[in-house]
Amino acid sequence: MPLHLTKIAFGAKSYDHLEGWYEGRGEIRLTTRNRPTRHEEVVGGSLYWIINHAIVARSPILGFVKTDDGRWDIVLEPTLIRVHQQAKRAHQGWRYLTDEKAPKDLAAGEDIGDALPGKLAMKLERLGLV
Repeated sequence: MPLHLTKIAFGAKSYDHLEGWYEGRGEIRLTTRNRPTRHEEVVGGSLYWIINHAIVARSPILGFVKTDDGRWDIVLEPTLIRVHQQAKRAHQGWRYLTDEKAPKDLAAGEDIGDALPGKLAMKLERLGLV
């Protein structure tokens, strides 16, 4: 079972905005100072994007490449896969996510319209209502 990463889509206001980052790009790379300690386990997993306190999409992780300046690029498949929204607190950098806790992909033709906004879902979850 692959391990996944979560990351805030800093600057993205919505899924559509994040989708715009992917348009017309062949390879997607995110630069980080440190390679994850469990990097071998996340290759084959996905990077789950967080917008407005909710996981909204994922991109498969292809690998890690060291840059000339000593940083690391996380190489992603240039595909953005929409998932069932799941509340997730904001954090800096990236965090690990197990397969069991990862949100499921939306099926073809399935609509996200009924999903709760991330902040509201988190509040309801804390109250034990979701």
